[in-house]
Amino acid sequence: MKISLIVPILAILGAAGVLAQTPGPTKAPEQTKARPPWELEWAYLSKYHDANVQLGPPAGGEQRVVFLGDSITEGWGPADGKFFAGRAFVNRGIGGQTTSQMLVRFRQDVIDLKPAAVVILGGTNDIAENGGITTLEAIEQNLQSMVELARVNGIRIVLSSVLPATGYPWRPGIQPADKISELNRWIASFCARNGLVYLDYYSPMVDDRRGLRPELSTDGVHPNGAGYAVMEPLAESAVQKVLK
Repeated sequence: MKISLIVPILAILGAAGVLAQTPGPTKAPEQTKARPPWELEWAYLSKYHDANVQLGPPAGGEQRVVFLGDSITEGWGPADGKFFAGRAFVNRGIGGQTTSQMLVRFRQDVIDLKPAAVVILGGTNDIAENGGITTLEAIEQNLQSMVELARVNGIRIVLSSVLPATGYPWRPGIQPADKISELNRWIASFCARNGLVYLDYYSPMVDDRRGLRPELSTDGVHPNGAGYAVMEPLAESAVQKVLK
């Protein structure tokens, strides 16, 4: 056999698994960090199970408010050191979640907590295709379904705009600005038609490129402490309005 044929033949045998491969290094069992059970669930239904049990029902006269969302909601507190200190506000954000996942856990993390109101913020991860390619109509239907669930359970609703973004660091190539603007127009119109409080984070946080103002974020998607400082009074005002 000519030497020139040996390399291609070895490559073919290797691709077919005929040639033995040397196993790479493996971690010792004690070095493998166990994942919490809720990370094995599609919608992370049980992430807040223990916290919800510990929270219990609202105290007499308490007007509990649940903030339901993704990482932008979940990060509210760690980023600025507090989450509406002294208020009966409950953070139920989960990083990376789409509105489909938020809808699936709406009963556990909103309805069962018996809040007076819910503040819903979601949609940017759908546009980022975290759960695969989706349509704006599907996002709108998920938001509408959450609103209907809240209403039938006597929960007042604040529906938030999606924050501005010109891109997602974890999804290179996606240009979300047009879709975010279109979705926010629908949310504002839906709120007006249905007597809901519309919480507009977008307008005071957007720059001339239709992205997050640079001083309000470190990655163009998630607010930093300064970003949450802009959001907090807007949310407070919306909650006060809906609870009236």
